[in-house]
Amino acid sequence: MLLSGKTAIVHGGSGAVGAAVARAFAREGAAVHLTGRSVPPLDDVARRIRGDGGVAHVAQLDATDREAADHHADAVAAAGSGIDICFNATANDDLQGSPLVDMAVADVIRPVTKAVTTTLTTATAAARHMIHRGSGVLLVMAGGRETIPDLGGSHIAWSALTGVCRQLAAELGPQGIRVAWLLSPGSPTPGGENRADDGALLTERPSYDDVANAAVFAASDWARTMTATELNLTGGLVPD
Repeated sequence: MLLSGKTAIVHGGSGAVGAAVARAFAREGAAVHLTGRSVPPLDDVARRIRGDGGVAHVAQLDATDREAADHHADAVAAAGSGIDICFNATANDDLQGSPLVDMAVADVIRPVTKAVTTTLTTATAAARHMIHRGSGVLLVMAGGRETIPDLGGSHIAWSALTGVCRQLAAELGPQGIRVAWLLSPGSPTPGGENRADDGALLTERPSYDDVANAAVFAASDWARTMTATELNLTGGLVPD
């Protein structure tokens, strides 16, 4: 198993992406700590992980609250041998469907502020423990290289997060900590239409499991020389 003996925190662990990533981390041997604003949906994910033989813990957490994130990271690190992986999949409270020229500035900026806040809060809380061990991986859903209209502040938020990730990678690399982000065009609901967007080179969008498997790879020692980098899961919609 690629993550055997690792301890992973998944913020936003009850969302579609966060839950898929948490299950994949557990499947590969990691003890997973799920956080979110509401406990019942986290418990549902944890029960599924435990039912499959994995280890999962649940905690209510507002990822914009730096003190709360620090306390949670302290507790996770103290309960085990530290923190190996931190994945942020929290929602950004965005408002989509209108062009920027028709939107209030506050509606555009809100998801940018939340995305940067939650990423800085959760990543730095985990990184403080990773620094002591000289290793760790920080992962974020980001990107921002697409050209898609009417995304409101979402696209701007994802672009901002790539800057946050690059700076974290530059500052934490000497301590052995890697940082990467996953670029995905979005995934269908389970059982939904999986056809790729016009302009993609492959015929299907990534599934949630595809995103989760990429996260497992990025978090594992198989990617030990990869940092300050993007995992492009767009099926060729955004070429490199």
